[in-house]
Amino acid sequence: MHDSNLNQTINTTHRKRKRERERENSNFQAVATASDQMEKDSDQLAETTCNMEQQTNQQERDPESNSLQRPLLKRNLTLSSSPLALVGTKVSYIESLDYEINENDLFKHDWRSRSQTQVLQYIFLKWLLAFLVGLLTGIIATLINLAVENIAGYKLLAVVQYIEKKRYMMGFFFMTGVNFMLTLGATLLVVFLAPTAAGPGIPEIKAYLNGVDTPNMYGAMPMFVKIIGSIGAVAAGLDLGKEGPLVHIGACIASLLGQGGPDDYRVRWRCIRYFNNDRDRRDIITCGASSGVCAAFRSPVGGVLFALEEVATWWRSALLWRTFFSTAVVVVVLRAFMEYCKAGDCGLFGQGGLIMFDVSGVSVTYHVVDLIPVTVIGIIGGVLGSLYNHLLHKVLRLYNLINDKGKLAKIMLSLAVSLFTSACLYGLPFLASCTPCDPSLVDSECPSTGRMGNFKQFNCPKGHYNDLATLLLTTNDDAVRNIFSTNTPSEYRVFSLVIFFLLYCILGLFTFGIAVPSGLFLPIILIGSAYGRLLGMAMGPYTTIDQGLYAVLGAASLMAGSMRMTVSLCVIFLELTNNLLLLPITMLVLLISKSVGDCFNPSIYEIILDLKGLPFLEAHPEPWMRNITVGELADVKPPVVTLCGIEQVSHIVDVLRNTTHNAFAVIDNAMVPAVGQVSEVHGLVLRAHLLLVLKKKWFLQERRRTEEWEVREKFTWVDVAERWGTIEDVAVTKEEMEMYVDLHPLTNTTPYTVVETMSVAKALVQFRQVGLRHMLILPKYHGPNVPPVVGILTRQDLRAHNILSAFPHLEKSHASKKGR
Repeated sequence: MHDSNLNQTINTTHRKRKRERERENSNFQAVATASDQMEKDSDQLAETTCNMEQQTNQQERDPESNSLQRPLLKRNLTLSSSPLALVGTKVSYIESLDYEINENDLFKHDWRSRSQTQVLQYIFLKWLLAFLVGLLTGIIATLINLAVENIAGYKLLAVVQYIEKKRYMMGFFFMTGVNFMLTLGATLLVVFLAPTAAGPGIPEIKAYLNGVDTPNMYGAMPMFVKIIGSIGAVAAGLDLGKEGPLVHIGACIASLLGQGGPDDYRVRWRCIRYFNNDRDRRDIITCGASSGVCAAFRSPVGGVLFALEEVATWWRSALLWRTFFSTAVVVVVLRAFMEYCKAGDCGLFGQGGLIMFDVSGVSVTYHVVDLIPVTVIGIIGGVLGSLYNHLLHKVLRLYNLINDKGKLAKIMLSLAVSLFTSACLYGLPFLASCTPCDPSLVDSECPSTGRMGNFKQFNCPKGHYNDLATLLLTTNDDAVRNIFSTNTPSEYRVFSLVIFFLLYCILGLFTFGIAVPSGLFLPIILIGSAYGRLLGMAMGPYTTIDQGLYAVLGAASLMAGSMRMTVSLCVIFLELTNNLLLLPITMLVLLISKSVGDCFNPSIYEIILDLKGLPFLEAHPEPWMRNITVGELADVKPPVVTLCGIEQVSHIVDVLRNTTHNAFAVIDNAMVPAVGQVSEVHGLVLRAHLLLVLKKKWFLQERRRTEEWEVREKFTWVDVAERWGTIEDVAVTKEEMEMYVDLHPLTNTTPYTVVETMSVAKALVQFRQVGLRHMLILPKYHGPNVPPVVGILTRQDLRAHNILSAFPHLEKSHASKKGR
């Protein structure tokens, strides 16, 4: 296999060198024959030469002379890729997004004709949308918390009453039954109404902002299912959080506002149509993602930094201001609802309603010797985080096999996890022994018999509490609040914390991946806080740091070890705990954990992106990418398909029916004195614009250039921004097939181009930073017989996995050099 790949590479190199020698010879031959070419009829020559160029390009670069009529599967050469990916739990056909500004004649005219009032209106609408995104995200987040706290609260109060009456089996059946029904409802909504609502949604948002279209991800139905499903899943006591779903909900709100509502009921106001493009929608969804994080943790600055560090690929200062404005609105809304609910008008939604683990009441003092356990926490977090990612990767692969068996398998898997979780949460506290209450505590604090409290009585006699029930028989938010509690050095026993740690490790691995909306933040916080508190107990008199603060550091270390975030996590924990004195040691823990975790495997979101098959482009190219040029990539791709500036309708239809490309190079022929007829690249025309031309029947009886007024009479900038279905939706008569289309007005005359000698590493950096969908490869030498375009690069061509499938020797040679 290695020899065949090597021979293929050698043959490709020989063909490339032969082509370069022919280009050099053609330059000399062109000078000698230039005078004869000047006398020919320009229209006939343009038509003949352009058609010959298309045939020559296809035959020269492919020894088997590929034609457009060949089946698509046969035309996939070595550099292949899959257009399918897993979005939520649904296999979808994915495409790239057009973040590049398409500078054709219509765009230029629209930009020149915009008045100052329209420009100001466009800017005002951007800020208005940012305000509405923050407002609606804050309201929905409050309603989700209100519903979860009340449903879970009344459920736990009923369970406590059964336990007080010694009716333990009735308490178990009631709790299990309620959790079962809540999980069943959430699963049915996801499976039958919106499969894309499963999971956190953050990997899909990250891919979207990277330039990958994730279909059916940001509609009204996924948002509705995400809201109701996350309420049911979290209230059912499953080991998952509502943080990831809130990020997805914020993105859905932003997308719906930006496009004027759902697809079937979209508002067609002219002002809304300003945002009917991928570029502006990307900015709005970024605001929605940051607002979701802010709503989850009540952390405005942390939400902005999360969007900057984790999900956004493209960033600028204007976007920073708008995301910060959105998160500020979210915080105001959350604070207003909390003040309103303090009066008791929100049922059980009170001080435990929103995540806020305030540890500002404890004094934080530490010395040089405390850096040792802090460093140990960082190392443990990095090792356990990478181990968690590795095991979760295996579990998700298993779940994919189960989910492939159909809807019933998805439902049964979710219900099995729910039953196991309910049995553990209710049964394991019976293993823990009762602990006498501290005499310094008043009777109202210990033991507590309500749904909240730090000393749950459970099955213990009066004056005693069950520390394991305090952590398990409560909501996840209250569990974190209890384990973060300060000035309680003797509240928890080692046995109880070990059981809690092992249980949530198991639940965290097997709960994520079922067909319900779920988040990763809270399960990781629970696992990390357990071993952090255990280490605090082990240090005992050798440290001045409170055990509750050790739990905070443990949670931060595991999140950094698994998610590989530092700056945003640091600010989120700072805003969560409301204690600025924790900042230095939190920063140290995060840096150590991320560094250790990076030594083993990628972050959890990168693993999920890879499992789902989403073609995400990493920020840093592989070292071996500098050993290959973009011209060599073009050699192993199918031949580039080009169109003439004035093209026949039949050829356009033929190209659209027999290719899946989303852009085509437009070639013109120019007469250069002393050289002759030379082909040049006029620009890049999109598939959507070709379909627009066919649907609008913008045909010419003769081959000619159109006037500017003719184009504006037929098309508007709104038409150009729309997506126009598929070629199967277009009907063209036999007479129309013989007509012509002037592609110049719709062609992007300023596409991004690279020379064929540029390294793949450099091209990848440019492709990702600018947010491209297509990149033209131009030849190093130009002449009459030289094809004006070598190839077109897309994101699939720049992915490391796809390149190595064509050039496996690159990684082997790099590995051998490292071994020396």
